[in-house]
Amino acid sequence: MSKKINWHKLADAVADFSWQSNNMCVAEVAGKKLTLVLFQDAIFATAFKCPHASGVMADGFVDAAGNIVCPLHRYKFSLKNGRNTSGEGYYLKVYAVEQREDGIYVGIESSGLFGWL
Repeated sequence: MSKKINWHKLADAVADFSWQSNNMCVAEVAGKKLTLVLFQDAIFATAFKCPHASGVMADGFVDAAGNIVCPLHRYKFSLKNGRNTSGEGYYLKVYAVEQREDGIYVGIESSGLFGWL
């Protein structure tokens, strides 16, 4: 059973975000805080906190291979699929991002009362 994705407009353009010097920022949409990452002219969206020790991902950095790196323990996660690339076995939630003619959107999965309805 596939989950429905609800698209939420984040901004009209890339320049509308308050990018930090590490090309990351925090956005809030649909009651969720997300970390946005600008890497190689693309925008990626991940969970706000690291699944290991709740480090704020926007305070980390992106390495040359395109992994977001947690600022607390340097755990690395792929921006494309959220897989842990430094070997600890965690998974970072990632969200679909679309740059459309009328703005930048993020896809948030909707779920029922218990997540499977």
